[in-house]
Amino acid sequence: MNKISTHLLTLSLCVCLSWLSHFAVAQSYGNISGSVQSPKGEPLANINIALEGTSQGTSTSADGSFTLSRVAEGSYTLVASSVGYTTQKRNVTVKAGETTALQLQLSESATELSGIEVQGQAAQYKVDVPSTSLRIQTPLLEVPQNIQVINREMLQDQRIFDMLEGVSRNVSGVTRLEHWDNYARLNMRGSRIAPFRNGMNVQSSWGPLTEDMSFVERIEFVKGPAGFMMANGEPSGFYNVVTKKPSGVTRGEATLTVGSFDTYRATTDLDGKLSEDGRLLYRLNLMGQTKGSHRPYEYNNRYTVAPVIKYQIDDRTSLTAEYTYQYAQTSPIGSAYVFSANGYADLPLDFTIAEPNLDPSTVHDHSTFLLLEHQLADNWKLSGQLAYFNYEASGSSFWIAGVDEAGDMQRTMSIWDALNIGKFGQFYVNGEVQTGGITHKILGGLDLGSKRYIADWNQSATLNGPTTFNIYNPVHYVPMDSLPQFDRSRSLRQRAGSNILSQTYSGIYLQDELHFWDERLRLTLAGRLTSSTDNQYTNITENTKFTPRTGLSISVDPMTSIYALYDQAFLPQVGNTLDGKGLEPVTGNNVEFGLKKDWFDGRWNSTLALYRITKNNVAQSQFDEETGISYYVQIGQTQTSGIELDIKGEIVPGLTLVWNYALTDSEITEDVVEANIGNPVPGFAKHLTNGWLNYRFNSKLIQGLGLSLGYQWQVERSTWSWAGSSGQEALPDYFRLDGAISWQNEKFNVALNVNNILDEYLYSGSAYSTYYYWQTEPPRNFRLSLGYKF
Repeated sequence: MNKISTHLLTLSLCVCLSWLSHFAVAQSYGNISGSVQSPKGEPLANINIALEGTSQGTSTSADGSFTLSRVAEGSYTLVASSVGYTTQKRNVTVKAGETTALQLQLSESATELSGIEVQGQAAQYKVDVPSTSLRIQTPLLEVPQNIQVINREMLQDQRIFDMLEGVSRNVSGVTRLEHWDNYARLNMRGSRIAPFRNGMNVQSSWGPLTEDMSFVERIEFVKGPAGFMMANGEPSGFYNVVTKKPSGVTRGEATLTVGSFDTYRATTDLDGKLSEDGRLLYRLNLMGQTKGSHRPYEYNNRYTVAPVIKYQIDDRTSLTAEYTYQYAQTSPIGSAYVFSANGYADLPLDFTIAEPNLDPSTVHDHSTFLLLEHQLADNWKLSGQLAYFNYEASGSSFWIAGVDEAGDMQRTMSIWDALNIGKFGQFYVNGEVQTGGITHKILGGLDLGSKRYIADWNQSATLNGPTTFNIYNPVHYVPMDSLPQFDRSRSLRQRAGSNILSQTYSGIYLQDELHFWDERLRLTLAGRLTSSTDNQYTNITENTKFTPRTGLSISVDPMTSIYALYDQAFLPQVGNTLDGKGLEPVTGNNVEFGLKKDWFDGRWNSTLALYRITKNNVAQSQFDEETGISYYVQIGQTQTSGIELDIKGEIVPGLTLVWNYALTDSEITEDVVEANIGNPVPGFAKHLTNGWLNYRFNSKLIQGLGLSLGYQWQVERSTWSWAGSSGQEALPDYFRLDGAISWQNEKFNVALNVNNILDEYLYSGSAYSTYYYWQTEPPRNFRLSLGYKF
């Protein structure tokens, strides 16, 4: 362990010891457990359970049971509520060292359905518990890690269509980098973060198709390694897209949206029961969209079909089957890029290298999930999940062969046909046992995965027009007989050749979260053993690695916790050293400290985190001019450190805020080329802050009226991973202002969102070889939405 890690561990122990005296005189705690049923005696799942005047809450499991742990001794009012059910309140007294048992019954109520939807809208940005797909059952306030959640209300207020839009603004330190209108690349804490869906790691080089928000319930950003979810990936973390599931309440919602650049979109969300006894439930989400662009000849037309069926086999067992089909038809991949030899932003905002008579690129994206949950006992649950992904793309991509200072450009087009298949399996158990005065929350399981991506990008040709294409005087339209003709007579597997990117892995993990002193102190001890085989362009490497995890969380009071974390991940590397040996994987170590607090009876929450991620064994490519041999030298290290602050929730009645700030510093600390030491690692903004403020009026004259204002501000932006010639300019600072005005009642809602209010020239990009390339964002634009609930 290096000196920094030793000092940080010593500090955490000192903090722990300093609070022991506090625990000796702190108030004692007990527990509340119970169940919620319908009048017919059916267990009700996903019922919200909360203690008035506190931040403590949970939701019922599949068998209707719930537990609230570490409740301070005293008298409370417990509230059980859910959309479509009457709210029930029950007075409860908690005694030290005892568990208070309750039996609750809720009946359906159409009146309550509309009331909860409207009244709860303003305060719903704050989320207290993770989704079950994150496996852990600890409230977010007590988890020794920075986890931020973007829920459905936030996505709706900001009118976000997919992961390529403003999702990143709601989490500290997240930046969106390169995209080709079909997949999203998000960076955080110094590197790309992996995309998950429902707890499955679906990351690949390209694909699957980025999720449309019509079928998304929430997005969870887990910062830093998380051995309970993955180990073979970047140590910066991941985001988990959680899809909508049946709620057991019969309801529906339809929304129509029109907007700038010929945007037309319709969504439908249907939720209900397929059997009278409520054991067979369904959820169906549909979406259709045609959308143009501020650049001519560019478009993104999509539709989505996402049915979900859930069957409650018995009081303890449920089976959920989910299928999602996404279709996308877009202009050729890469048409959004702008190129110039003379610097960034020297072309109009609507400049394009595309042509009007090019065939579109199409994507067919299928995914299937099968989830089996079984309550083994009151405190033990077994979950098993299988998933299959199939992503097929057919189209072409743009790049250039060169551009000179006079603006003369050689555009090239390549075929881009691809197939991406992923197969995943997860089996894990959650449980709780007592040993003396210590509570153990156990998590253990097995992860299996297989990913394979093949593509044909080998065929390419220059896009020749009647005249030389000049970026300062562009003349569009290439005659049909001059367009590239690609050969698709053979199968994709035959055409792909060595263009193969694949990975198979298996992991077994065990985590014990020990609760001491009436659960005021929590110590996490965990480990994961992961084996992976990676194939990159027929270069194969195999790795088996054990990654430990240690976390400490201390409750200063029921609404405040401090934590310390040490966690590891590894990243396989493919290649050989000069003597022919394979590369060792990159090892990523994360040391993190944080303070979490709920404010004003839990209406809003703040998280402050300090971290340092060290990546060792980073390989550097080398070329021996005498022998003509390319090889790797494994002498490299990078360090990313930073501070993150997230604030989220209802600040005062009716006023909801999302605000965050991140200071990120990522640099090379060891390198075979000494001059590189101290240089920044590409792909981050040193200072990044975002805000979204929403106020909903409650006075009689203007009840339901809402006003929103938000911004994104990036300072000292670095480009991403390409290296250009020395002396090329850096990216300028970035500031964007958005806003919205809306109105809603029990049935209707209407909203007008305006993005880039200041009409700024906004872009991201990089230096590449001897020129620059970038992608522009739309100028001032609007989206007008009308929704109806039934």
